[in-house]
Amino acid sequence: MRAVVIGASGGIGAALADALAEEDAQVVRLSRPELDLTDEATVAAAAARVGTPDLVVVATGLLHRDGRGPEKSIRELDPAWLAEQYAVNAIGPAIVAKHFLPVMPRTGRSVFAVLSARVGSIGDNRLGGWYGYRAAKAALNQLVRTLSIEDKRRNDRGIVVALHPGTVDTRLSQPFRQSGRDLFRPDRAAVQLLDVIDGLKAADSGRHFAWDGAEIPA
Repeated sequence: MRAVVIGASGGIGAALADALAEEDAQVVRLSRPELDLTDEATVAAAAARVGTPDLVVVATGLLHRDGRGPEKSIRELDPAWLAEQYAVNAIGPAIVAKHFLPVMPRTGRSVFAVLSARVGSIGDNRLGGWYGYRAAKAALNQLVRTLSIEDKRRNDRGIVVALHPGTVDTRLSQPFRQSGRDLFRPDRAAVQLLDVIDGLKAADSGRHFAWDGAEIPA
């Protein structure tokens, strides 16, 4: 299998790339500055170099940076921070799909997976808060659904899916871990995600699954 991991310098991305390599996959590891989600030219150039991958995983995300993090109330809403959340968590993966889906196989099973989050589920939102991250991940889930419909016309066995890795011991989650919540090491999270990917069927395209294989509501 030929696999591409985007965000391979991050905790989950590096673990996914390592786990795939241990399974004898040919792994292309991409991260900034070689591929910058906010610079479409770098995405297009990377897609032109990877050949025909059977699996593409977008293991990127933005939750906090430079003292900014999830909003606790509407008083904290900031247009620039909201736009940055959308740029990295929704628009970036969509641009990756724009350039990478066309180079994936036109016949046979293939998987294009993006890391989403349970907090992006509208139906599962019972706590509120985290406006930008929730909204950007909800947008990502809708983009995945829409991409899956169009991609079926290109390859009816292709799968486009969103995955929730759980709370993983990485820099992204470090400031927001809750006492008593399950915390996965990156290597364990990677194996769990690959197990979910291995079990996906063509009919699962466009859906959102958690690390344990359970479907998350839209």
